[in-house]
Amino acid sequence: MSVTTPQDLLTDARIRLGARPETKEDAIREACQLLIASGCVAPEFTASVLEREKVANTFLGHGVSIPHSLGKDRDLILRDGIAVLQVPQGVDWNPGQTARLVVAIAAKSDSHIAILRRLTRLMQDDMRLSALFSTLNPSELASALRDDTAYSATSPAVDLAQTLDWVLPYPAGLHARPASVWVEAARKSGVRLQVRHGNDTADPRNLVALLSLGLRQGDLLHLSADGEHARDALDRFRQLLDSLTLQERADAQRAAVQTVPTAGAWVPPGQPVAVTGIPASPGLAIGVLHVLAKSHAEIPDLPVPLDQGADQLNNALIATDQQLAALADDTARRLGEAEARIFKAQRELLKDSDLITLACQIMVEGHGVGWSWNSAIDRMACKLAALGNPVLAGRATDLRDVGRRVLMLLEPTLQLGSLQDLPDAPCILVSDDLSPSDTAAIDMTRVVGLAIAQGGPTSHTAILARTLGLPAMVGAGPALQALRSGTQGVIDGIGGKLYLDPSEADLASARSWMTSEAARRDAQKAERSQAARLLDGHVVAIGANVNLPSQVPMAIDEGAEGVGLMRTEFLFLERGETPDEAAQFAIYRDMIKALGNRPLIVRALDIGGDKQVAHLHLPQEANPFLGVRGARLLLRRADLLEPQLRALYRAAKLGADLSIMFPMITSVDEVLTLRAVCERIRAELDAPQVPLGIMIEVPAAALQADVLAAHVDFFSIGTNDLTQYTLAMDRQNPELAPQTDSLHPAVLRLIRATVEGAARHGRWVGVCGGMAGDPFGAALLTGLGVNELSMTPRDIPAVKARLRASALTELQQLATHALAAESAQAVRALNGEAA
Repeated sequence: MSVTTPQDLLTDARIRLGARPETKEDAIREACQLLIASGCVAPEFTASVLEREKVANTFLGHGVSIPHSLGKDRDLILRDGIAVLQVPQGVDWNPGQTARLVVAIAAKSDSHIAILRRLTRLMQDDMRLSALFSTLNPSELASALRDDTAYSATSPAVDLAQTLDWVLPYPAGLHARPASVWVEAARKSGVRLQVRHGNDTADPRNLVALLSLGLRQGDLLHLSADGEHARDALDRFRQLLDSLTLQERADAQRAAVQTVPTAGAWVPPGQPVAVTGIPASPGLAIGVLHVLAKSHAEIPDLPVPLDQGADQLNNALIATDQQLAALADDTARRLGEAEARIFKAQRELLKDSDLITLACQIMVEGHGVGWSWNSAIDRMACKLAALGNPVLAGRATDLRDVGRRVLMLLEPTLQLGSLQDLPDAPCILVSDDLSPSDTAAIDMTRVVGLAIAQGGPTSHTAILARTLGLPAMVGAGPALQALRSGTQGVIDGIGGKLYLDPSEADLASARSWMTSEAARRDAQKAERSQAARLLDGHVVAIGANVNLPSQVPMAIDEGAEGVGLMRTEFLFLERGETPDEAAQFAIYRDMIKALGNRPLIVRALDIGGDKQVAHLHLPQEANPFLGVRGARLLLRRADLLEPQLRALYRAAKLGADLSIMFPMITSVDEVLTLRAVCERIRAELDAPQVPLGIMIEVPAAALQADVLAAHVDFFSIGTNDLTQYTLAMDRQNPELAPQTDSLHPAVLRLIRATVEGAARHGRWVGVCGGMAGDPFGAALLTGLGVNELSMTPRDIPAVKARLRASALTELQQLATHALAAESAQAVRALNGEAA
């Protein structure tokens, strides 16, 4: 059998330069005619390619499309061949997509794969590809696709029209969290931007491309832009890059403090066998080992029609993005914004056009969707891991974490390893690697420590372990995988050791050490467990924002007096289907059990805006933040509202201190309708009355608080949304982040109006937004008359300390000055004066 060489597959005769087709169909016909004329395909081949375009998008991005025939028409292919139509002016392929190279493929075998791989590599380099869009030499284009030595990486890089130099000041280099902010800004800039380091360039709209530059502190970067207003856009981009420096330096200092082993590591009296790693999170814990086996699942390679595969991948990407959005939001509430940025950066990986292009490319080569996606993830993760930068090598873990989430949706029958089969006894989790999302979701009642073979102390897994307070070591190497589940162990996160089969004397010593440490921590906890009682006796109720029963113990440990906000959308966002009444009741029951007799405020389903759920099949909206969200959705979807209310009233019958509040309220009519539904369901279940409240999130509700208060039992102010709606600024826009400040006097005046309106009817007011967790913000809110504050658990000790050191009259005077201030900056300046 003869072998088709790249030279046979693509000849100069099958390359047409300077073509000017008016439509995509014209371009396809012209490219197919080149294949027909050279005897590669039958004349009917063109019709098959046009039919394929009706059901699939063959545009791969970067100005390249690869039209090809339907799979059922392979008999029309006489011999393998490729034709290239160069369209310098471009032709509209689909809305927003312009093709300049149309690569028509006719292939029965895999002989074309080498050229397609070369094309994929060229698509990573805009400069080289742009040269092919305008070359006048067909041999130049042919050699670029056939010869791996053509356009070598040593070709000089070229900057865009407007340029400036910038030295990277970030101590940890350019890693995923700041890079994701670069990506967001580049996408919104409205111009073409480029980042060059030496002879390597990257499109800053692509996260993987940026990370692949392997940038370190002190590297000289050449930033460039072209297009209308390129200079202004480039200056704004550089300003954003500069603005991240302080946070990056602060994070680096924090990491340095947290990763330096402190004195006083436990030393066993005996000599148990130990596996040594790198200290990652301090603490000592005793438990049985649970070795999480490496996943060697065979991923099926089952090709499907390209249009079907594209739909499957797109749906999985959308669903994973929603999962990560929920995880980021949850992590921010429980652990803080810094940790949540881990998952916000992971979301950017899902939007990386190079990654998606590569997966589609592999599908086009004839492979299954899951197999193609996994291969694309593996190639890019290996590329990051090979850069020699430990921080960026750690980001390969993030990429694989994202990849696994998508793959589990594409191939739900795969056994990819999970944390669902943990033993009932407290265990030390031993793993080759542990994804950040798995770490964030660890059941703290069953896992007491982590021993990880890979990674370093700056990995996202290590960061999360420290935040969670789990003793951990990383970088312990392959010795861990040889260990057996069920073995007794002691994990020392200070010394970075995992001791195996300790003797009774060792265990007694470890318990004694842990008891001493616990006594020291208890002395600290005693203060944060006290009420937020001001110097003059005024008391502010302090709650925690949590989403699941497993998060309650940590919240109480931090000093929470109850749950001021249970955000029920997580029951929907983390599932592939809508939880029924029984499933919701089980969660509310477990939450009540975890809280004991402490109060629980449950917010009804708040979907819409930045929280979308694919399985609810909600219509797409041009501006979802101003659309059908919160109570507006619930009033339109009885199938969502009523099962939730039935589950909540069933939970109320357990004798709980339960309250229900509704989000995104703007009118009395909404309140009256919701109260009527609640009363009907309560009566049907013979359940007790429970307080019904509303969220104050929009100016309309704050300004009409005195009217609304007559029909509700309490208010809870969501300062994040109230700020965004008051200032007309998207709180997720990184360029507006410094201005989207809840301490803006206009926001403070709306909070005062809410408090005054509530007081007319004797209602209490809480705040569950980010402002409540800021000690200075909490002081202002107390001065404004807010009765209850609910926040991320880790923020509680500092807030309580600030309030206990103040008198109410002092805080009321502070609030008066803040209301009279001209700007948020002027309000913040009062913090220094108060100190």
